[in-house]
Amino acid sequence: MNKKKIAVIMGTRPEAIKMAPVVYALKQRTADIETIVIATAQHRQMLDQVLSLFNIVPDIDLDLMRPDQNLNDLTCRVLQLMQKTLTDVKPDMLMVQGDTTTVFAASVAAFYLKIPVVHIEAGLRSHELYNPFPEEANRRLASVLTLIHLAPTSLAKKNLLNEGIKEENIFVTGNTVVDAMSTLLDAPFSFLDSPLKNLHLNQHRVILVTSHRRESLGEELRNTCFALKEIVQRFPDVMVVYPVHLNPNVRKTVMEILSDVERVALIEPVDYQSFLYLMRNAHIIVTDSGGVQEEAPTLKKPLLVLRKLTERPEAFNAGLSKIIGTSTNTIISEISLLLTDDKAYQSMIGSNPFGDGRASERIAELVVRWARNEMPLLLPENEFIG
Repeated sequence: MNKKKIAVIMGTRPEAIKMAPVVYALKQRTADIETIVIATAQHRQMLDQVLSLFNIVPDIDLDLMRPDQNLNDLTCRVLQLMQKTLTDVKPDMLMVQGDTTTVFAASVAAFYLKIPVVHIEAGLRSHELYNPFPEEANRRLASVLTLIHLAPTSLAKKNLLNEGIKEENIFVTGNTVVDAMSTLLDAPFSFLDSPLKNLHLNQHRVILVTSHRRESLGEELRNTCFALKEIVQRFPDVMVVYPVHLNPNVRKTVMEILSDVERVALIEPVDYQSFLYLMRNAHIIVTDSGGVQEEAPTLKKPLLVLRKLTERPEAFNAGLSKIIGTSTNTIISEISLLLTDDKAYQSMIGSNPFGDGRASERIAELVVRWARNEMPLLLPENEFIG
């Protein structure tokens, strides 16, 4: 039997984190498949950081990132270069992950060449086209072009069924971020050799904050910053650690309000292993990030989400997170509750609804069964229940 050629594409840090364990699992199946890793480098520096961490060297690097790139230009570059790359490589399958411009444009290129697309983390929906932007549109459009949908949870599968996707094309695998975190949490980490070495984390209850999404810019981000300033003034044992995104619109607001506030550490964006250490040592996590909404429950940390809605409601439905928006008073109230009420705090710690650490193995098994033309692609008893 000729080996099937599987192209795995990634362009951003979150994609690389979630694809890394899949690449490992696929490369263990060399009898049936050949795995080719393609990097678009939609986010050059942050992607390289993760690839280095997981010791992954792309077989093809398109190096697409440009200064001040906009979505139109980026989409065109991905589409054009992926058409040439896929034509040259001739894969039997293209595997994409998540909701980036890389995912959408690469799926279009594969569709034009009639290469089947497998979508990891399929079925996430906020049900508002512009929130988050452009991710909600990217994942919806990718679903139309996808042959095999790998939903992380049963709720994501339900979203796909509601859109008319055939059930026999949907498989629930769990989220691969749980696999990636499990690997890195077991790996050696030197605090003193990390960018965190000057932070006195063990002397305070740490509130870890990330806020950088387009929807959060302007007044919403100002509200968040004023709330954080008030919290450290009310609670002398609390320290806020905020890795500030490189976006100048984020940095201007955050620095203006928080740069001189005692016990607020505004730090540069850190590598993923350092960020995991921060999450692991945080008392509370406050974020507008999508990925952090999956990571915090994995680490059993109460999570407050600075959004009006989320495409990852599983943690919210399980009581492990709260969607609190960006009202200054609400942020202060919700953080204060978790700092003063142990019962409320403990109620937000529970079993992870996003995965069990076996998603990558399920995906690799599915790909091998596809290569062997075995049905079903994933046995029902092997799917993730969550």
